[in-house]
Amino acid sequence: MFTKAAIQTTLPVSSQPELGTSIELFTGGGGLALAMHDAGFRHLIAVESDRRACATLRANVAEPFDPGSRQAQALNSYWPLIEGDIHEVDFTRWRGEVDVVAGGVPCQPWSLGGAHKGYDDKRNLWPELFRVVRETRPRAVVAENVKGLLRPSFKPYYDYILNELRAPFEKRIEGEDWRDHDKRLREALAKDNVDPTERYDVEPFLVNAADYGVPQIRWRVFVVAFRRDLGLKGWQFPATTHSESALLRAQVNGEYWDEHKVFKKNRYTPELSAQVLEEAENIPRWRTLRDALTKQPELGEPVYEKIEHEENRFLHHYAWPGAREYPGHTPNLLDRPAKTIKAGVHGVPGGETVLRKPDGSIRYMTVREAARVMTFPDNWEIAGPRGEKMRQLGNAVPVELGHVAANAVAESLKPHLRSRAAS
Repeated sequence: MFTKAAIQTTLPVSSQPELGTSIELFTGGGGLALAMHDAGFRHLIAVESDRRACATLRANVAEPFDPGSRQAQALNSYWPLIEGDIHEVDFTRWRGEVDVVAGGVPCQPWSLGGAHKGYDDKRNLWPELFRVVRETRPRAVVAENVKGLLRPSFKPYYDYILNELRAPFEKRIEGEDWRDHDKRLREALAKDNVDPTERYDVEPFLVNAADYGVPQIRWRVFVVAFRRDLGLKGWQFPATTHSESALLRAQVNGEYWDEHKVFKKNRYTPELSAQVLEEAENIPRWRTLRDALTKQPELGEPVYEKIEHEENRFLHHYAWPGAREYPGHTPNLLDRPAKTIKAGVHGVPGGETVLRKPDGSIRYMTVREAARVMTFPDNWEIAGPRGEKMRQLGNAVPVELGHVAANAVAESLKPHLRSRAAS
């Protein structure tokens, strides 16, 4: 059981003044919510059904929601947390108080590694996101999901999702097939004489986390919506900030290896044409797994908890035996971004949590190493046994990628929000 004292040691303090308020849905282990907090959004409520994820949130930043008390009075207050089924939560109490609704909508119905049931999957919670928008009328919505949502077989439903977010008050009738609802939505969206506070300008984006400084190849869809009366139609996701070509150039000219003090026998030179090197983007290079593990303070080799627990100064940095390599299950390379960290509900395929050491041997990544790849702070405690910890990380939004979206949304909303810096 986590105590208030444990919470007080890790509660992150945003360096930004309070900008606005948010409701965090499908909060999971807290990646996107932490990024929204850092951008200056005070969380009025966070909702999560998974008990381990809720334990993680309480261990770091959250306290149980108490409708009879005054909670979330300041940006750096504890996040009021509802542990339970989102279907059972009435959000109307926050109507008119919410600036942004944000959340990583559960990905299992759309994931390439899942059963691909899509809109027929009971875990499809997009309709609940739309209900929250109707009940709270936020200025903006930030939703994240897996690339699998863009699979051609799901495209009609993906288009329907975007249409429903554009016109969330054109509510689906009980028993109505989603295709019939989509037809009504299209008809409604064709009309001009509507209340702009009941329409949203929606922009979807496919992004790779590595292009924004996350040491991981992770393709994700962000759906960002602004209420139409704000006049933010055509909003664009920020331009990429990091480059693969810059990484390759740094490895060819030796800068990367010199930076990491890698012995010459352990270096390699990518085969690139002079034209490719010359045209390499003049922006920071992709961050690699080696970058993540050796950033200060350097993690070093993991230890076995039962033997050297008192000497381990990093949370969750314990060795796990039994790593194997076989066709289709190959380890991460130190000098490339890591593979996508996955939730692995039915076991993790592909070797995503295995790394190859400089001497050629392999081992499992520790939970802390995976957390660094997901760009969580080193003091972020993750609840549960190892498998549950890794599942939470695989389901999360990398914090640094969350920062990109949250900061950009915050900047666009600033002219429409009353500054709360003095509160």
